[in-house]
Parts: sequence; C-alpha cells; structure tokens
Amino acid sequence: MPYEIVTIPCLEDNYAFLIGNLETQDAAIVDVPEAAPINEMLKDKGWTLTTVLLTHHHWDHVDGLDGLTGRDRLIVIGATADEHRLPALTNAVSEGDTIDILGTPTNIIDVSGHTLGHIAFHMPELDAAFTADSLMALGCGRLFEGTPAQMYESMNKLNALPDDTIIYSGHEYTSTNARFALTIEPDNAALMSRREATKLARAAGSPTVPSSLKRERATNPFLRAHIPQIAAHLGMPDAAPVDVFTEIRKRRDKF
Repeated sequence: MPYEIVTIPCLEDNYAFLIGNLETQDAAIVDVPEAAPINEMLKDKGWTLTTVLLTHHHWDHVDGLDGLTGRDRLIVIGATADEHRLPALTNAVSEGDTIDILGTPTNIIDVSGHTLGHIAFHMPELDAAFTADSLMALGCGRLFEGTPAQMYESMNKLNALPDDTIIYSGHEYTSTNARFALTIEPDNAALMSRREATKLARAAGSPTVPSSLKRERATNPFLRAHIPQIAAHLGMPDAAPVDVFTEIRKRRDKF
C-alpha cells in the first residue's frame, strides 16, 4: 500500500509526524505537541485520523491530544512502562511487540534514557523509525531520568536498524547539535558538509528532520563513540565506548 509521512512543525521547535495510508485515507499521528497544525494538515489531506502513537509522557509530546479532530474515537497507543503518566491508553505496548498501524507492521523498541519508558516505533515496510527524543538529528535527548549506559544501549538498538531507515525525531535542534558535534569531531568532512546544509535549510525555513540513519552514522557523535579517533580527541584513548558516550553527553549538557 502507498503511504505518505508528513512532518508537522509544532510549538517552538517540536515535530509531529502524520502517517497517511493513501488507499484507505486513514492516518496516524506520532506525538501531539499541539492539535491545531495537525487538524489543519488532516483537513488539507482529506485524511481521517484513527490512531495516536505516543513516544513518551513529556507535555510537549502529549498535550494536544484532547484537541484532535475525532478525539473520542481515536486509538491511543503508548508504552506499558509509561502508562501511569501518559494520557489514557487504549493499547499499551512493550519492547518486542509488533502491532499493525494502518496496515503496516510496527515494531516497538524501548529507547529509555531521555525518560524511562520512552519507546520508538519502527515501521520496516516504510523504512521509518519514529525516535522522538532518543536518537535525534545529530544528537540524542538529554538524560532526565535514565543513565548514560541506558541511553547508549538505546542508541545501539537504533543503530542496528537498516542503513536506509529514515529517522523521524522530535525537535529542531540540528543547528546547535551540529556546532557541538564539530567540537567532538572537528575534521569530519561529512559533518562539516551537513552543518552547511543545515544552515541553508534553516535559512529557507525548511525542517532538517527527518534524516537518514546512514547520515546519522556518519555525523552524529552519539552513534560514533566507538571510533578510536573520537576517543583520542577526548583524551580517552583506552576508554570503553560507553564511557566515551558518557563524556560526550556530559559535554553536550554544558554546551
């Protein structure tokens, strides 16, 4: 079946992602920072929203839920581990579950770190992973609840997805992330090129999300903690990758 995924800017720097099944004209939304732009896009597309996928409980990913068109009939899916602080769910899911969304299989991945119970939705037939505030464009989410080791494990889970997976993350942080990434790997030509492309996109008012996992692997320091040159640059030539990752996250927090 043909599908379309639409990036919807919300609030100051959030993104929601609207997935449309072009055959049935049904749609699902990943996270709901605010309702108005989502309702407007649904109207423009002529799609009927049936399903809401929530990655984690933070207000800027859930607060628009009750304002969605057709709210009373919506299926709301979120993590079992986060159910106690999410809006009321119709379906609670856990890592390893595979569910059907709009006719396409969707794998649930626990990506705890930013929060405990944060999940990602991987749709292999669409080459899409909705990662919200875990793996982000040139970055990863701040660790509000989890440990660096937990986030490192989450990054490794996402890094194991196919190379052509498109990463749909939750915020427009790419410009700042690019400047930081260059402090970790100043000689990375692919990173320098991506910084310039990011500048051009933002100057044109275009989102820099989504991005490809292949591009993240080449430029995102949080997927590159295993690279000896990075460890050496940080003065940690003999450190384990998880310790290098921890140092990178610590430096990003202070950047």
